[in-house]
Amino acid sequence: MAEFATFRTKRKIGDFTAQVTVEEAHEDDLSITKHPVEQGAPITDHAYKEPARLHLIVGWSNSGDGSSQQSDDYVRAVYARLLALQATREPFSVTTGKREYKNMLFASLSTTTTEATENALIVNAALQEVIIVQTQTVTVPPRDVQANPEQTADTEDAGSKQAVPAKSANKTALNALVSGG
Repeated sequence: MAEFATFRTKRKIGDFTAQVTVEEAHEDDLSITKHPVEQGAPITDHAYKEPARLHLIVGWSNSGDGSSQQSDDYVRAVYARLLALQATREPFSVTTGKREYKNMLFASLSTTTTEATENALIVNAALQEVIIVQTQTVTVPPRDVQANPEQTADTEDAGSKQAVPAKSANKTALNALVSGG
């Protein structure tokens, strides 16, 4: 007797509901500095969260749920819609048995068709989160109304500067001190 799994939680990829979910693999990484961190420094300044990644193996079949309304081209249409969703590059939500992901994109979609799977679509999908942030532009008041413009003012063009070797600069400063100038 063949065994099969029934998932109670609806799995969704954008507006798709897979007929079968074979596998879900979740990956959440934190990038941590390899450099020494000073004692007492906030560790959060030395680590950041990578985008979440999700690997799914999901499937559809032309026989579907047994209704007579499913056509022989059903899996072809589902695959075309998945490829179109990838091509839009618009983030979408994914619901798995473990959690809900927001702002996901298909990094890759793959499927293999054999004689045995001609009327089925088994998709290997790698998804990655797009971390979306909000930014704002701030207008800095003019230099002449700032209490400490050398520290708070906007940058300004000071023209071209010529590099001076350190020994030469020190010698020039020393000569100026000695000559009283």
